[in-house]
Amino acid sequence: MDYIIEMLHIRKEFPGIVANDNITLQVKKGEIHALLGENGAGKSTLMNVLFGLYQPEEGEIRVKGKNVKITNPSVANHYGIGMVHQHFMLVDTFTVTQNIILGSEPTKKGQIDLKTAEKEVQEISDRYGLKVDPKAKIKDISVGMQQRVEILKTLYRGADVLIFDEPTAVLTPQEIDELMDIMKSLIKEGKSIILITHKLKEIMIACDMCTVIRNGKGIRTIPVANTSVEELASLMVGRKVSFKTEKKVATPKEIVLEIEDLVVKDSRKVTMVKGLHLNVKAGEIVGIAGVDGNGQTELIEAITGLAKAQSGKILLNKKNITNLSPRKITESGLAHIPQDRHKLGLVLDFPVSENIVLQTYYQQPFSKNKILIYNKIYDKAKKLIKEYDVRSPSIHTKARALSGGNQQKVIASREIDRSPDLLIAAQPTRGLDVGAIEFIHRKLVEERDKGRAILLISFELDEILDLSDRIGVIFDGKMVADLQPEQTNEEELGLLMAGSKREVGGIS
Repeated sequence: MDYIIEMLHIRKEFPGIVANDNITLQVKKGEIHALLGENGAGKSTLMNVLFGLYQPEEGEIRVKGKNVKITNPSVANHYGIGMVHQHFMLVDTFTVTQNIILGSEPTKKGQIDLKTAEKEVQEISDRYGLKVDPKAKIKDISVGMQQRVEILKTLYRGADVLIFDEPTAVLTPQEIDELMDIMKSLIKEGKSIILITHKLKEIMIACDMCTVIRNGKGIRTIPVANTSVEELASLMVGRKVSFKTEKKVATPKEIVLEIEDLVVKDSRKVTMVKGLHLNVKAGEIVGIAGVDGNGQTELIEAITGLAKAQSGKILLNKKNITNLSPRKITESGLAHIPQDRHKLGLVLDFPVSENIVLQTYYQQPFSKNKILIYNKIYDKAKKLIKEYDVRSPSIHTKARALSGGNQQKVIASREIDRSPDLLIAAQPTRGLDVGAIEFIHRKLVEERDKGRAILLISFELDEILDLSDRIGVIFDGKMVADLQPEQTNEEELGLLMAGSKREVGGIS
């Protein structure tokens, strides 16, 4: 059988860990081949070997049947292999075109020929239905558009094989649908795609074949048409997985969070939260559904002290916390799993142990007389790493060396462990595999059952429906609906999120 890519018996080691242990991956021309595994299973490592970012200790790589040695990404590009990274490699202040041609700039009379490059970028964008403006600056376009720029970068360099590393982790449901269409149009043009993912629904919708890896070992390659979500989940984690969170009926008590007539502007001074009302009671999970950009981010930032409210009130346990500092708000009984783990959740160059005490390092038992007590910090880190199954070589490993899912587990463990009165969970399972999602969902329900108030913001409508005791829909900076999860569905939520009217007041 003719394969466009063959990775045979690949072994890749790092100090203290075997990331890839005798893995074989074979991809045919014109197929979307999923690479499925838990957080830290070795998916990204294997693809970084194919892209030339890592060199394997053992094994061989073949492109179109020919044995090759890929020593760096330029060599990978030469063999027609491109990679769309999970964390985008873009310069914010550059235009789309400047980012795409970076490192392979066309010249005319000794100067960069930007006009020709813009024309070529436009042609590629039109051909694959990417709808990207070549002259737009990266800082001014959405996350979904930035990802399309990454795709354009690989196509501009002539890639026949595209590696997508967790491409839907930061996208809205609408952007995910659009990306799936783009991938299918790439296949029609004769490209091949390797999709690194742990999202089972996307595999069932888009992929032809699926290779499952677990703990660095290849488990099975299976045609997607011959499998099911349940089988893939059990192959991935090595046990049966529950997709429905078991929970008893909530018994809400006193109001913990009360928001009255809140108005918040974004960094561009545009009003994003427009007279919003909301409350969350002890012992309940209130889920907020909405299309990205309707004020969710600004709402969270105002509650947590990361942005100033123009007007209105935010009360936590009847105490006015409006426009207090983040530390004062945290000390008032709030914990926050942020939606951007790199910018707001971690200090990437700190070890895991120090990231786990970021909110409490200045308090006993972690410090005394302003001096850190490291044995106490290490004890706490070891306990949470074990409890939350964080796959890290050591508590001293830098946070940036962990996979995205394991970084998320570090943040979740730190915030949930503090058992706050109010927990704001913004995209709490972004980047997590089904086993880890099941675990985090169970933890959130346990906190609810202990009488904590939980505000859940998620783009995953099945997560909102599964976990929430009440659902609020946010549209254009206001709460437009207050629903019981058993009395609605994804279709109705989608319509409300798009601005469709319903005879319901704001959530209160």
